[in-house]
Amino acid sequence: MEEYVQEIELEGHIIDSLILPKVLDTIMDLGGDFEILDIKVGKRKTDTSYARILVKASSKELLQHILQELHKLGANIPQVASVDLKPAPKDCVLPDDFYSTTNHRTFIYLNGELIEVENIKMDGVIVVDPKRKKAYCRTIREIKKGDLVVVGNRGILVKPEERPRHYTIFNFMESNVSSERPNYNIIRYVAEEIYNVKRNGKKIVVVAGPAVVHTGASEDLATMIREGFVDVLFAGNALAVHDIEYQLFGTSLGMDLKTGRTTRFGHRNHLRAINEVMKAGSIENLVKSGKLKSGIMYECIKNKTPFVLAGSIRDDGPLPEVITDVVEAQKEMRKHLKNCGLVLILATMLHGIATGNLLPSYVKTVCVDINPAVITKLIDRGTAHAVGIVSDVGLFLKALVKELKLLTSSIH
Repeated sequence: MEEYVQEIELEGHIIDSLILPKVLDTIMDLGGDFEILDIKVGKRKTDTSYARILVKASSKELLQHILQELHKLGANIPQVASVDLKPAPKDCVLPDDFYSTTNHRTFIYLNGELIEVENIKMDGVIVVDPKRKKAYCRTIREIKKGDLVVVGNRGILVKPEERPRHYTIFNFMESNVSSERPNYNIIRYVAEEIYNVKRNGKKIVVVAGPAVVHTGASEDLATMIREGFVDVLFAGNALAVHDIEYQLFGTSLGMDLKTGRTTRFGHRNHLRAINEVMKAGSIENLVKSGKLKSGIMYECIKNKTPFVLAGSIRDDGPLPEVITDVVEAQKEMRKHLKNCGLVLILATMLHGIATGNLLPSYVKTVCVDINPAVITKLIDRGTAHAVGIVSDVGLFLKALVKELKLLTSSIH
C-alpha cells in the first residue's frame, strides 16, 4: 500500500503546554501514524523544546486532513516557500481550497519574508496585499472579488499561546471550572490584572448581560466605568433597557430591587423605559435632558465610553442605539477589540461567546456566571489565558469594585 508522508515541526513549550501529546493523539485519532525524527526537551522553565515528526497517512486526502488539524495545534511544515494565493471569484465567495484561520498568532511566508496576519480570529480567511506586504484576517462577508486569498497549508506558521512561565490566574491549566474555588482570592487577582492591563496601555472590554441589573450590581459596573476601568462595553438591548428602567422607576423586570418584590403594573416598566428613550430620540438625549441621571448607560455617555449594543430577535423596542444588523454589530465589536488586553464577561452566554469568537487566543478572558456550564462554553473558545468564576454576578462585581478601590488607594 502506498504511504503518504510529511514532516512537521513543533517548537516552544510543547511539553508542559501539552501541545506535543495533543499532536500525537490527533494523528492517531484521525487514522494516521507518526515517527519522531528528532526531539530536544528544555531542561529549565525558560528553555523551549523542539520536535520533528514524520506524519504518515494511507491517502493524500487523509494526510491533508491530518495536517489541517495539526496546524490548529501549532504544528508547522518546515519550509520557507511562499503561501499559495488564489483570487476570490465573487464578492463573499472563496476559492474552494481556502485556508481557515485559528485564533492563534499566525504568520505567512511571502517572497522570503515572514509577515504576521493582522486582526487574527478563528473561522476567518487570510487576504494578502503583496504590494504593501500585508496580510489580513477577513470574514467571508468581507471578501471582495479579486482579493488574493491564501489556499492550502503551505507557507503558514501558527504559534499557539503557551502556558505562562510565571504564576498567574490566567494559567494554562487554570481554565477548569469549579464552584468550590476560593473566589475572594481570585477576585483580588482579577483586580490586579485589570490594574496592570490599564497601566500597560491596553483596553478593558466588559461584556455584560441584564443579570448585572437584576442582581443589583448596576451601580458597581457604573462605578467601574466612572473610574476608568472599562474602555468598551458590549451588551444587548436588555442590559440597557433594564438599567434605564431601574434608574427611572426603581425596578428591573418589574421587581423592586430594594425589596425584592414585584410592583403593581411593574411588568410594563421596561416598556415605559423604552418609551422614554424613544421620546428623547436616543439614550444620549435622555441623559442630556436630565431625566437619566445615573446608571451604566449614563456613565458610558458622560465618560464617553464606547458601547456596542448588539440586537437579537427577542428584543423589545429595541432602543435607538441598538445595532439590529448582526453583521454591522460584529464589525463594530471587532473594531473596538483592537489593543484589547482583558475581556470581562459577566453573565451573558450569547454575547460572551460572540466576543470570544472574535478574540485572538492571547487576550486574557475572565468569565463569570452562576451556571458552570455557561462558563465552560465561554472559556473553551481556545484562549490560553482564561479563568472561569462560578458566582452570582452581583456579589462578584461588588467584591471586584471593593478590591479595585483598595488597590488604587494603596498605590496612590
